[in-house]
Amino acid sequence: MSAPQVQTAAVTSEDLDLAVFRLEEAERTRVAGSPVRDLLGAFNVKDAYTVQQRIIAAKITGGARQVGRKIGLTSPAVQEQVGVDTPDFGVLLDDMAYSDGAYIPIERLIAPRAEAEIAIVLAHDITDPDVSLEDVARAVAYASPAIEVVDSRIANWDIQISDTVADNASSGVFVLGNAKLSLSDFVPRESEMLMTSDGVEVSTGTGAACLGDPLEALRWLARTSIGFGAPLRAGEVILSGALGPLAPVEAGKTLTASITGLGAVTVTFTQRGIQ
Repeated sequence: MSAPQVQTAAVTSEDLDLAVFRLEEAERTRVAGSPVRDLLGAFNVKDAYTVQQRIIAAKITGGARQVGRKIGLTSPAVQEQVGVDTPDFGVLLDDMAYSDGAYIPIERLIAPRAEAEIAIVLAHDITDPDVSLEDVARAVAYASPAIEVVDSRIANWDIQISDTVADNASSGVFVLGNAKLSLSDFVPRESEMLMTSDGVEVSTGTGAACLGDPLEALRWLARTSIGFGAPLRAGEVILSGALGPLAPVEAGKTLTASITGLGAVTVTFTQRGIQ
């Protein structure tokens, strides 16, 4: 990966343990905690992925099931914000997934923000580290509209690259629309996106805003995942990365993301006493 790996001191096993504890405790209590870059170094992606993998492994041991991956930091503006020139990725688990029209209790999240994305479901494994864009396209079963609700276990979204990577790429939950289009019927890079909150526009964008082409983002993930010894597998859901700016998430509001050629997906956020 091209992000800098600079640290001032070696990361110890105790540092890794404490980083895992901070993030798990924040999720358990729904109270955001301190960044973990003081333990890992601000740009130490390697150890940040180790923390991410340990947290995910514990969840799987506890009964969760991996259903896919998500790509983050696909926007140049967001990359500049956290001081990197590469995307990152996280793992999607079954308890993060919601269907179109879902009502999500806002209490399960800490500081949520929403992104409209293209969800890609794979028909075939991708195991070639030199996979071409054409090969990536052939591995796709279908695409669906999606809303990813990102979240941060780190207070005030005070993150740099090691913080967000360790925090499972700031994953929260995701919502999949009902449409399932093959790439013969839908060209991701040509799509346009509109997201509304209770009918009011809150975000717009295009497929080209995602690394120039969501399939390029998928190729980046395929190659990177192989490097981590965990290639993409048939049936996995891959969230492309945002097609436009983040949108606010508010209790009692309904978000709708519409993507040309692909359709729409809707989610409502509820709070105790508010419907």
